[in-house]
Amino acid sequence: MKRALAVVLTLALVAWFIAAGQWSALGGLIRDTPISALAIAAAGFALSYALRALRVWDEFRHDATGRFGTCLRIVLVHNAMVNIVPFRGGEAAFPILLGRNFGTPLGRAVASLVWFRLQDAFVVMALALAVWPGLPTWLRIAGIVALVATAFALPRWARRTHAWHEGGRWQARFGKLRNAFADSTRHARFGWLWTIANWSVKLAAQAWLLSVLLGASTMIGAAGALGAELAAILPVQGVAGFGTYEAGAAAALLPNGIDFETGLQVALALHLFVIACSSIAGALAWLAGLSMQSAPKQGIDRQ
Repeated sequence: MKRALAVVLTLALVAWFIAAGQWSALGGLIRDTPISALAIAAAGFALSYALRALRVWDEFRHDATGRFGTCLRIVLVHNAMVNIVPFRGGEAAFPILLGRNFGTPLGRAVASLVWFRLQDAFVVMALALAVWPGLPTWLRIAGIVALVATAFALPRWARRTHAWHEGGRWQARFGKLRNAFADSTRHARFGWLWTIANWSVKLAAQAWLLSVLLGASTMIGAAGALGAELAAILPVQGVAGFGTYEAGAAAALLPNGIDFETGLQVALALHLFVIACSSIAGALAWLAGLSMQSAPKQGIDRQ
């Protein structure tokens, strides 16, 4: 049912653009965007990728043994897969690549990915509570305090002594996952620092590009960027995020006087740019990995 709804949401976005004749307007919007603005946004995304790689390198530093380049390739390929493969299927790339490159056990890699995503959600929701217009001060403070308390309580809960391994088959499996989750949260020394830095840079880059597309202030662009990222938390997602991403951004822009149609248009342009950046970076990382694997074989053949 969720996948069917996801397809419907994406088709609804496409049908609206075709019926309303928005493709020419979208093409004009992209053509009129200054190359300098696209370059600044692309540089911001590149820095964001590097910060994510530092987060992976920090947690798996004993396995990576200084191989930051490998961590960067893992992040780039994983990010491209998440943006391209429907229904979040691209998330599987992360544990597969960790196992292939560092020999990381599957449970450990999956628990690490879950913790990364939880950290992402906590940071984005805290930023939204801090800057979202119209919220009472008490609600902002209460929400941020609740998020911080939950973020610090989860690792401590995972590290408590438990007897889940003595239960049934499924309880024992969840016990192994809980132990892996505890291990993941214990080994990341600067995990929160990398997460906050990554999202600050990523949202700033998206806010900048949205503000240029709208011809508005960066704060208005930041509202749209936050709305788009918050839409990723919804239980139902469009195919490759199309539909939900645009709707989230357009809804967040409404209180700033941007009509829903314009919001959808600029959000789609931003979404296409984000996917283009991640796809190009992921393809380059994949090709770099192939060349590194083939280099030793060529050397052996020459001998």
